[in-house]
Amino acid sequence: MTSSTTIAGKASAAEAPAASEFREPPREAWYCVKSTGSLALGAMTSITVLGEQIVLGRMKTGRLFALRDRCPHRGAPLSEGRFDGDAITCPFHGWRFGGDGRCQAMPTLVDGDVADPGQVKVGAFPVRESDGIIWLYMGAEVAAAPPLPALTLAGATRCRAAVSVLVEASYDLCVLSLIDPGHVGYVHNSWWWRPTATAREKVKDFEPLPFGFRMTAHQASTNSRGYRLLGRPQTEVDFLLPGQRIERIRIGERSIINATFATPIDARRTLFTNVLLSDLPQLMPLSPLIRWVGRAFLRQDQRILELAQQGLDRKPTMLLLGQADRLAQWYFRLKRDYAAARHEGKAFSNTLVPERLRWRT
Repeated sequence: MTSSTTIAGKASAAEAPAASEFREPPREAWYCVKSTGSLALGAMTSITVLGEQIVLGRMKTGRLFALRDRCPHRGAPLSEGRFDGDAITCPFHGWRFGGDGRCQAMPTLVDGDVADPGQVKVGAFPVRESDGIIWLYMGAEVAAAPPLPALTLAGATRCRAAVSVLVEASYDLCVLSLIDPGHVGYVHNSWWWRPTATAREKVKDFEPLPFGFRMTAHQASTNSRGYRLLGRPQTEVDFLLPGQRIERIRIGERSIINATFATPIDARRTLFTNVLLSDLPQLMPLSPLIRWVGRAFLRQDQRILELAQQGLDRKPTMLLLGQADRLAQWYFRLKRDYAAARHEGKAFSNTLVPERLRWRT
């Protein structure tokens, strides 16, 4: 893979997408919006993704819905209303909306009023549930977007632990931390994981995926104490657009999936969600400890990312050097090519090629 940034296809300057399309997170992508705890039947909650407030709920039939959290009548948030498992009642004037967003009733209407409630509809968004995670899609043409990640295990899931942390930093900066090998020995410098003093040179092979790239299967590092507890297993790591890091750790016939997803709340905030799944029965009683470790990792990232964001606010430039920063360059290249493909109405084509990288960590 080369480190240059290119755009797939050719377009004139007049046809080129705005620079903001390359800088902003893509709307045409699935984002993790809930994983810690289930969304019960007849429950709803308010979430924000890409600056838009959305009401997320589960009908009493079990079907999920995601609607723009704004009544079209006077703008009141629907999430502040009442949800009976069939419809949401707006807290302002009692308008009722079904899970499809269509208005079912306007209580203030009288005979002779020329109005059809069924012609009023709140904007709805595609929403799916997979592996205990609820995903939201904010754009158009779902079929052309990167698919939901597969988090399947060979055996029955015996352990599931999930934590989320809100980071006051931009989406790009947060996503880069998911694929930044150089920060591990410093930000996550812990006696129980990887002390900085144990840094050594690493050699990793990478190959392209349809919407990202993979660090191919290899034996886990000897200077990571967490891996040593598992007997130095085989591990491979996928990075997928828009901002997903999925590590698969194999211990004989058993495995662990450790996935972290970045969700853009708005221009200044990003939600990190870490989910660990495993068919190792001995991990089941350790779920509280696993959640503690996951939250500790995310808190460490949160602190340094918020400090780095302050520096970028003063001067919004990054200097990417060496093979350890090649992954960051690939991310920007993939993101830009994907934005260009969607702008031109073309299928996205990943132009990265296999490459071996070396760094010290």
